[in-house]
Amino acid sequence: MTVPVDLNLTDMSGAEALWLLEGASRGRPVYCGRLVYVRREQAVIRPATHVMACGRLVVRAPVQTSVVAGRTVLTYQVDQTHPRTGAGWTLTVHGPAEVITDTDETAHYRRILPGVAYVPHDTLLRLHPQSLTGHRLAPVEEQ
Repeated sequence: MTVPVDLNLTDMSGAEALWLLEGASRGRPVYCGRLVYVRREQAVIRPATHVMACGRLVVRAPVQTSVVAGRTVLTYQVDQTHPRTGAGWTLTVHGPAEVITDTDETAHYRRILPGVAYVPHDTLLRLHPQSLTGHRLAPVEEQ
């Protein structure tokens, strides 16, 4: 893998970030993102997959329901970078989340959203995005 040392990090618009977030969950290989929360004053990061549904982000992650239930805000981060150039994008979503408990709804999301690890703790969350930030990574152009 060859990654250039010099990459530009530029902000993207909210519309572009939302478009990428929706596109990263539809019609392409499943992107593995990261669910982030704080427990005992330490950041905990777990691999996760996602899909956008009705303006809400549905995240499947190997976490205990009791650990994430009732949290004020959760963070989800997903990115895509080219393995040779390092070019790509990164998105971060913050917002309150709720555990999905309806049996029909959980069955639906478990069918369309693969888990990232075989563990007894496999939780589906509906995250209500309050903020979405995105950045593009692009090689520095020589002048």
